[in-house]
Amino acid sequence: MVYQTKGVCSRAIEFDIDEERKVRNVRFIGGCSGNTQGVATLVEGMDVDEVISRLEGIRCGMRPTSCPDQLARALKQATA
Repeated sequence: MVYQTKGVCSRAIEFDIDEERKVRNVRFIGGCSGNTQGVATLVEGMDVDEVISRLEGIRCGMRPTSCPDQLARALKQATA
């Protein structure tokens, strides 16, 4: 899936969810490379619901969202 982000430096997030509801192949397009690579690596193989619960609501400075929060939103949309 490709999710178009809103309100953050990254422009999009690509990811897969396997048949066991594990997050796979996360790739942020744009954004702070080190941070987004770190998030992508940390969530690899995690259960979708666990990723959402850990990342949802994280802010970036004064912004009401962040790249991790956008990933949580993308996963929620993909599994709705």
